[in-house]
Amino acid sequence: MALALAVLAALAPRAAAAQSPCEALAGATIPAGEIGLPSGGVTVTAARRIAAGPSPIAGNADLPARCEVLGRVEPRQPASPPIVFQVNLPEEWNGRAVQYGGGGFNGVLITGLAQLRENPPQAPHPLSRGFATFGTDSGHQNVPGVEIQAFALDDEALENFTHAAYPKVRDAAAAVMRRVAGRAPARVYYYGSSEGGREGLLVAQRYPERYDGVVSSVPVINWVGLQGFGTRGGQMQREGAWLSPDAVRRLHDATLAACDALDGLADGVVSNQPACRAAFSPRSLLCAGGATEGCLGEASVRFLETHRAPYEYGMALANGLAAYPGAPIGGEAQPDGMNAWTTGPEAPRFPLPSPAVQSRQWYYGNGAIRYFLARDASYDPARFAMADFAEGARRLSAVMDATDPDLSAFARRGGRLLLKEHMADYAQSPGAGMAYWEAVRARLGGEAVDGIARFYLHHGANHSGIATDVATGRALPGFVDLLGVLDAWVEGGTPPGPLVQTTADGAASRPLCRYPAYPHFGGGDPARAESFACRAP
Repeated sequence: MALALAVLAALAPRAAAAQSPCEALAGATIPAGEIGLPSGGVTVTAARRIAAGPSPIAGNADLPARCEVLGRVEPRQPASPPIVFQVNLPEEWNGRAVQYGGGGFNGVLITGLAQLRENPPQAPHPLSRGFATFGTDSGHQNVPGVEIQAFALDDEALENFTHAAYPKVRDAAAAVMRRVAGRAPARVYYYGSSEGGREGLLVAQRYPERYDGVVSSVPVINWVGLQGFGTRGGQMQREGAWLSPDAVRRLHDATLAACDALDGLADGVVSNQPACRAAFSPRSLLCAGGATEGCLGEASVRFLETHRAPYEYGMALANGLAAYPGAPIGGEAQPDGMNAWTTGPEAPRFPLPSPAVQSRQWYYGNGAIRYFLARDASYDPARFAMADFAEGARRLSAVMDATDPDLSAFARRGGRLLLKEHMADYAQSPGAGMAYWEAVRARLGGEAVDGIARFYLHHGANHSGIATDVATGRALPGFVDLLGVLDAWVEGGTPPGPLVQTTADGAASRPLCRYPAYPHFGGGDPARAESFACRAP
């Protein structure tokens, strides 16, 4: 017996030591006081060490050894859903962290294990570069058979989605890192695109004390306005203006014929949009003389003219915005272009059939109108006018829209912002980013803005950041290491110089120009960035 006790005593320290600080965190709770906004406490639902090896995301680069933590920020109201999050802390940590933004209406856990969208899939992942990563579902989970906007009927879930989930999860992630690594992150960056880009701008505006830098790509800046804009497009197309995929391709081809070479190179990309708007009008495609083939009807032409013009609300939303900018020109028929976002495989209908046969702007927009503004799933979006919901639209805009141009608190903290728009983006208007940039410059002054922010335009790119020559199927350069650029600026004080985008294999390159310039081809090898110069339109 004595010998057995001695053996057990000798083994006990080893057993205790075998459980790392990471694994010991499983089942732990973190007090609500460590979360800066009102919330329940934090429950750690799982914590484990993951050995170095292949990424769980197919096609991505390998990942290093890390501590992977799953948790929940508990709600204030018992009936409301929690905010689910994941933290990934590499064993060789550089002390900095990247919060990943979401997409669409969220409702899916962003794990922080995917490659950053602007990086080639096989480029070193942020974890391999020493960064901790984390993400969230923003406080609700999508449910099969339930519309993805339905969560907004729960007030706390709506509050979390609009703005509150992101700083709450930032604080929860910092608390996890303190417990595992013994220190909080020295720097926290927000990196997001689309809805995630909105989140990034929003935290710079509302929670500047928590963030050191933001990458905001194709942000849905004026969210409320966009939902009305997309719904208006669906309303017009329900009234006989719908463009079939063949009609969209005719529009695309006619636009290229008039505008492709205005940037010095015929490559399937319209880079000089102001010159294109002067050179080409959709009305040139109007059917005449009784023709019905190879042309567009009057209703479709009027829709295109209206869709490319600002959407006037008849009232003002947050920060005095009274209109949403019109759609871009060029890239209509490329993948993830106008077919996907504006027109869809079939004309808009309501009640909604399968989302697969509707345009995304109609599916997203009228769902947002019904659940966020009308708060009535059966509301007919054909009746919608923003001014009819003026009070609710202003309230929602005040918490949802990332339109506040006052970045002075973010600047005082030393924060840095990289903003990027894609100029063939039919999911949301790149004009929203341009209008925001001009508002920030008017508020802070051009010299002050240049000290804290850069704004880039990716010409020819769709919402996903891919520019495609539809005629050949060839993808043009679109990858750039924006995290590295941001980190060098924040950590090393090095402002961004000229940026260059590449293809996934690095075989071709092109400048990423600062607003309002575009890449103008001057001769030489069109696959090399040095053959282009950034030129103001």
